[in-house]
Amino acid sequence: MAKDPVRVLVTGAAGQIGYALVPMIARGIMLGPDQPVILHVLDIPPAAEALNGVKMELVDAAFPLLKGVVATTNVVEACTGVNVAVMVGGFPRKEGMERKDVMSKNVSIYKSQASALEKHAAANCKVLVVANPANTNALILKEYAPSIPEKNITCLTRLDHNRALGQISEKLNVQVSDVKNVIIWGNHSSTQYPDVTHATVTTPAGEKSVPELVKDDEWLKSGFISTVQQRGAAIIKARKLSSALSAASSACDHIRDWVCGTPEGTWVSMGVYSDGSYSVPVGLIYSFPVTCRNGEWTIVQGLSIDEFSRKKLDLTAEELTEEKNLAYSCLSVDEPSSPQLKTTSRKRKRKSVDIIEQFNAKMAQVLELKEKKLEMDILYKDTSKWILKLLNFIKNVVP
Repeated sequence: MAKDPVRVLVTGAAGQIGYALVPMIARGIMLGPDQPVILHVLDIPPAAEALNGVKMELVDAAFPLLKGVVATTNVVEACTGVNVAVMVGGFPRKEGMERKDVMSKNVSIYKSQASALEKHAAANCKVLVVANPANTNALILKEYAPSIPEKNITCLTRLDHNRALGQISEKLNVQVSDVKNVIIWGNHSSTQYPDVTHATVTTPAGEKSVPELVKDDEWLKSGFISTVQQRGAAIIKARKLSSALSAASSACDHIRDWVCGTPEGTWVSMGVYSDGSYSVPVGLIYSFPVTCRNGEWTIVQGLSIDEFSRKKLDLTAEELTEEKNLAYSCLSVDEPSSPQLKTTSRKRKRKSVDIIEQFNAKMAQVLELKEKKLEMDILYKDTSKWILKLLNFIKNVVP
């Protein structure tokens, strides 16, 4: 019996990663060779023409599993009914920009998309955030989509995981498929900790530990770690473009293992909501080793953490805490300290989002009429009321 199509959203679909990702999904690499899909592809209005070109190519490729394409610049239309959401779109850091500037831009983007997903996505929608800063973008999305279970919001560290597998494969001159159970701890940034303490390689003599086969602790604790941490920058230097192909492939790996399950005895790395495991602060989106079964991930427990690893885990947690605080400062909302306050805060945030959306709609009318030079005085008066309403709300309601 044929399966019902799964609706998969890809934001930023006209960009590099999106362009590489959508054919992989349509070919069955993400959800399996027998799973039909309907692609929802979203991008910003200036990219509408390029997005339409992506849709044309998807149609021209005649993918048997592709049962439809929704190409739009409207976030509500894009999010309606989706079962899987891959959030590739984001505001990239440009030369001269401070971290807070980038964070502020992405906070705004992810607040809007979170609201649309919460209101219009299918029940139990699975979300993967790819756009950087991925961990903190995922955290913001979680805060503004409280009805989506926290276990359903993740970020991509599988790219770093796969990079670590590749480095060990090349170092030992073995097939990458014979290497397993590396771990990426923490942030998808240069503080991430690629850990091979528990990794193994399948050899003719059985499974052997990676440290035992490499026989070079200095490389494992320095060159290997820095190579994985800086791999993205190295690819940009070589290609003059970001690592779109490998990012798209790892996004497929992430969702496929999450939905279809990990092989017995194998774990993968996913950025997930911390429950305090391995003394990582609760409330961060942090990369852990996980196994997946029946569409649910579980953090691998009981792994030994030596002193070197402990310092690395703590360092990347500190960076994520700083990012989290920076993101909340961009929101101008203090982090809730109790479930009751958290619920109240979310209601305030939702109300603020609704008012801001109405305000933005008024401003869009202003710009449209400015071009047409019609009834400007009347509309400016109307808009000024909304400005005052927004300012009063911020002053009197938002903490």
